Amino acid sequence: MRHFNAFFVYLLITSLAFFSSCADDGKPSLRGVFDHEDSRDVNYDLYNIQAEGELIVLTLYGPDTYFEFRGEDFGNQFRLAQNYAKEIGASVRVNICRTQHEMLEKLAKGEGDLIAYDMPVDSLNTEVVFCGQKQLSAFLDSLAIVEHDKSIRTNGNVAWVVRKSSPMLAQRLNQWMADNKDRFFDISQPQIRQPNQKRSTAYVSDEYFPDIPYFSDYPGNGYQSSRRSSSNNDYNYPSSTTNYNSSFNRKGLISFYDDLFIRYASSSGVDWRLLAAIAYNESAFNPNATSRMGAMGLMQLMPSTARQYGAANPYDPEQSVRASAKLIASLISHYSNVPDISERINFMLAAYNAGPGHVDDARRLAEKRGKDKNVWKDNVDEYVLYMSNPDCYNDPVVRHGYFRGGETYNYVNYVRSDWERFKRK
Repeated sequence: MRHFNAFFVYLLITSLAFFSSCADDGKPSLRGVFDHEDSRDVNYDLYNIQAEGELIVLTLYGPDTYFEFRGEDFGNQFRLAQNYAKEIGASVRVNICRTQHEMLEKLAKGEGDLIAYDMPVDSLNTEVVFCGQKQLSAFLDSLAIVEHDKSIRTNGNVAWVVRKSSPMLAQRLNQWMADNKDRFFDISQPQIRQPNQKRSTAYVSDEYFPDIPYFSDYPGNGYQSSRRSSSNNDYNYPSSTTNYNSSFNRKGLISFYDDLFIRYASSSGVDWRLLAAIAYNESAFNPNATSRMGAMGLMQLMPSTARQYGAANPYDPEQSVRASAKLIASLISHYSNVPDISERINFMLAAYNAGPGHVDDARRLAEKRGKDKNVWKDNVDEYVLYMSNPDCYNDPVVRHGYFRGGETYNYVNYVRSDWERFKRK
């Protein structure tokens, strides 16, 4: 009878957790990144996690594990863990570690429930259960081919890890991985919503990030650039023939959206032609552009940024420019301690592209290694380029981890160049 009652309670908790997950947006909590967390009981198992509604995922920064981009969370294995958490009726709390050893230590102490990382299978470790070895290895080997990244390849002996004292969690995870192995690519990619279209999966095999950004020239605008190639189009353009410029009576000096750039320049704190240069490099003046990382509209706002700065419809050009102007003003203020205004603009541009957290990391790292944190060229920009190197993104002064800085490095140069070109018109 005791076993029956326990099973009934487990079924009740599972049902309640399932229904509560329908309203959960799956947004992860990042409490505990590099910080000590109060330990859970080491006997925490699936029903405890479901009752609390939170799965603590241990992982390392990396391109296929977990990284931040413009305030959003990405990473193939992170997305898989997030989907699994939703399946069991929980949200995700990400606990970032520095080493594999640290992940195992935190798992043993109850500071995490699951290691979502390609851990080498160690048959001698009897304190943990290795889950999904066959499915994860096959997925990562396939991902290495798609991403053209040999470093992702495995030797077939990697898996996620759960404590031995969490057998129900391990059993459910193994079952989920077996059931969903054919969907791993779809699950692990960003889900984007294009204008007037249903949600779709966007593959990011070449987008995060190429060393040099390429954009197709949007027809009807004032400039074309030889450095951009339509064969490397970074955006998903709608097939409709929407009249993007119906609200404008003239073409404008630079683009059809000059009126908007001029109108909101004062609130941004920068020259209106700099706004135009940002728009050109972000979307090639296409208000319906959708990045494969989920950035939207003329100024390529990420969903959380659009909400934060009041763009209910980021595909509306005016809302996009208005929100972007607020974001730019905020970033200029963020770097108010940089004495030179020209340098302040450089850091603003870098932060617009990569997020201020990554730029601040590069500034701290540059200062630590003898460079001037208030100067972009030949100082901070060098460390932006290094931020895909584990020796740099695992440095203790780096708080936001991995990102590929080649695109950010070039972005600042390209926007600057186009701004100067536009000022000569």
